[in-house]
Amino acid sequence: MKYRTFPGTDLRVSEVGFGVWTVATTWWGITDRQVGIDLLRRALDLGVTFYDTADTYSDGGAETILAEAFPGRRDEIAIGTKFGYDIYNHKPQPGQRERPHNWEPSYVRFAVEKSLERLGTDRIDFYQMHNPRLPDLQRDDLLAELEALKSEGKIRAYGATLGPAIDERQADECAYIIEHTKMDGVQIIYNLLEQQVGAPIFEAARARGKGILTRVPHASDLLLGSVHADTEFAPGDHRNWRMITDERKRQWRDRGIRKVAKLDFIAGDAGRTIGQAALQFILSEPSIVSVLPNIYDAPQLEELAGAPDTAPMSEQELRTLGDLYAHDFYLDPEDAPQPVAA
Repeated sequence: MKYRTFPGTDLRVSEVGFGVWTVATTWWGITDRQVGIDLLRRALDLGVTFYDTADTYSDGGAETILAEAFPGRRDEIAIGTKFGYDIYNHKPQPGQRERPHNWEPSYVRFAVEKSLERLGTDRIDFYQMHNPRLPDLQRDDLLAELEALKSEGKIRAYGATLGPAIDERQADECAYIIEHTKMDGVQIIYNLLEQQVGAPIFEAARARGKGILTRVPHASDLLLGSVHADTEFAPGDHRNWRMITDERKRQWRDRGIRKVAKLDFIAGDAGRTIGQAALQFILSEPSIVSVLPNIYDAPQLEELAGAPDTAPMSEQELRTLGDLYAHDFYLDPEDAPQPVAA
């Protein structure tokens, strides 16, 4: 494992982190809490030190699982969690729909204390607004409260997670965070197949000293090579929502499968699995401090935790990948691949 530091802070995290929602909800096929605890502990054994969760996942259960998994080991890990959804006055919505937000400073202070209690700790390493919109990011009273919590030592750094899905508005939200706030970083969806949010912000993030976290690095398993046109998931599995719930999403899945078929050159002979290559592509961007794959079984954990120890992406590989993405992987028959300069 290798490690990076959030710019301007002393917060050091593993290049591969752990998105805790996979082991603390039932959205990825894990229904036995002990299985999740065992995976979390194994991840730390493999050098994974960054664990990203949220108060809304299982109504706090995705925070308490960290306290259960790591008793007496708090100083060995960095914890990211999120706030904003009012889980105390609004029940979970069917179909993973969003609950109402509450961005009042008094609610933020209440929420952080509840998270600290569930996590069994005295500080949160990276505290994130959970799926805010641009007007929420522009609230001076909210940002002032976050600065106060930071000065009190209850949080070490703070930022925002943008979502839940990719949306055109996120370009403006990222630009505002980077250019106009004291936030330490932002979390986005970014992968080989979905670069529309990340690509426009990286240069500014490097210039302004902002750390980027990325989630869904395997495009809901497409970039693990494990999804096919006839793949089925259990009812309630998050991948149904991403890929199967309507015709548009099924088309996205099917085009994604065809794109992944063109990526053999970054795996195999290159000494990486396609899943590891997907992470190395993301980690080739210096402003990214950690990537958060969806982990839900032990073999997959071993594979992905080993990604930083495989060969970094070469300049030639990155140029070829850039050309493929710029031309939508040449999926349309009338397109012909153009030579890429050496």
